[in-house]
Amino acid sequence: MSAKILLLEDDFSLSEILCEFLGEEGFEVHCVQDATNALNLAYEMQFDLWLLDVKVPLGDDFKTRDYLPGFELLKSLRSLNKTTPCIFITSLSSVLDIKDGYDVGCDDFLKKPFELVELKCRIQTLLKRSFAHIGDEFLDLGDGFRFNLISKLLYKDKSIIPLTKKESKLLSLLLKNINSYVPLETIFEELWDFNQEPSEMSLRAYIKNLRKILGRDKILNQHSSGYCYVC
Repeated sequence: MSAKILLLEDDFSLSEILCEFLGEEGFEVHCVQDATNALNLAYEMQFDLWLLDVKVPLGDDFKTRDYLPGFELLKSLRSLNKTTPCIFITSLSSVLDIKDGYDVGCDDFLKKPFELVELKCRIQTLLKRSFAHIGDEFLDLGDGFRFNLISKLLYKDKSIIPLTKKESKLLSLLLKNINSYVPLETIFEELWDFNQEPSEMSLRAYIKNLRKILGRDKILNQHSSGYCYVC
């Protein structure tokens, strides 16, 4: 399963270039052109990263008195306790603009024009930051198993082990909190989008399959605490 990115960019040509490039690099990209659609999509779906332009159209429902809707958009998402990493891609370059961007909760600030390879590097850095306790792109799980922190693919030696999207998300979430229990509420929020009904029965099936692959003793559960990947 590839990392999922929300791209807000109203310049059609640039949006097309970025979507094509990131898709070729293995990312799943969802593109929108205005703040309303970005807000709705970020609220309804779970993304691994947001790429937001700042000077964009509001759309039909987005309300702001700010001439920089991208800043207001991120401020709104942070107020909803959305912690997804965010990179602003913008022509703004003053110190005050950059300060305002970080003040509303961005993680990085990339000034246009930029090189595509630089964007890729910044994306990879942010995605790996969630695994700050790991110093490499791969996490060694033992017995020949490795988990790619960027692509979220599980390997056995040099072969990819097929996982469903939710199984891959679940394993990634458990590894981010290795040796700590992840509550069911957090798992449901991360695995199921806003318009989907969480299923404990399905979750049990995902856990069963991961245990079958990695070993039953690798994933523990406590009724009141959730699930924990142990190393």
